[in-house]
Amino acid sequence: MNGKDFFAGQRKVETPSGSISYFEHGNGPVALFVHGVLLNGYLWRHQLAQLGDVRRCIAVDLLAHGNTEVAPNQDVSVTANAHMLAQFLDALKIDKVDLVGNDSGGGICQIFAALYPERIRSLVLTNCDTHDNWPPEPFKPFVAMVADGGLPGTLNTMLADKAVYRSPQALGPAYERPEAVADDTIETYLRPFVRSEQRTRDIERFVNAFDCRHTVQIEGKLRHLQAPTLIAWATDDIYFDVKWSKWLEKTIPGTKRRVEFESARIFFPEERASEFNKELKAHWADSADATV
Repeated sequence: MNGKDFFAGQRKVETPSGSISYFEHGNGPVALFVHGVLLNGYLWRHQLAQLGDVRRCIAVDLLAHGNTEVAPNQDVSVTANAHMLAQFLDALKIDKVDLVGNDSGGGICQIFAALYPERIRSLVLTNCDTHDNWPPEPFKPFVAMVADGGLPGTLNTMLADKAVYRSPQALGPAYERPEAVADDTIETYLRPFVRSEQRTRDIERFVNAFDCRHTVQIEGKLRHLQAPTLIAWATDDIYFDVKWSKWLEKTIPGTKRRVEFESARIFFPEERASEFNKELKAHWADSADATV
């Protein structure tokens, strides 16, 4: 499925945090998928396509991402995004979810789980910002570039020459096979950020708000989280070392399993979808509260 076809199925729902864009497929208990910075719900297209037989799969566009629309000066921090997820579920009249997160979306999922534990049926965390590793050291030059006002030029350069996106200096290290990332995928992820000056400012504000205090301050609540949790981690990720998966396993008492994807990188849910989806199905089946 290409980006145009995927976004043709877009839905929107109004919340106190804005008009939230989302995509869904399948039937059954709801599984909510949360992407990270510079992406959107398209990251989860293979999960929506392959897991609809066991879950009503919903991929949301975060505040300042994709086709979600927000007010010019509203809070778009990661904690604001966690609250948005609760509002989003309220708007759709969804009580509990199987929550799945990647990258900064995984950090947002930790915050959501800490603040709204009663809404978690099960939790899956892949390579993501954790505790005081936000932003991770290799990502700090990007954060500094955004703070210095360089994001508009960087986005336009990557859209004009997709090889820049795939390069070691940009998003190349996020992929096991960056050369295989389609031009259409890059367009689908980045084009929404340059549709207007306001949308560019929104993603700037999202990145400028990066601060590990958001995850550090929820550590105590994570230590009481009983939701059945799967930690699925790529071993060749320059941003989120395997040690963070072990920290999460030790910290979250509901952890049932920690699995490593050898030689994979942060966006393995996209690159190794079949392997990952097998783990998701097994985790949901094994979770004590897997059915509603």
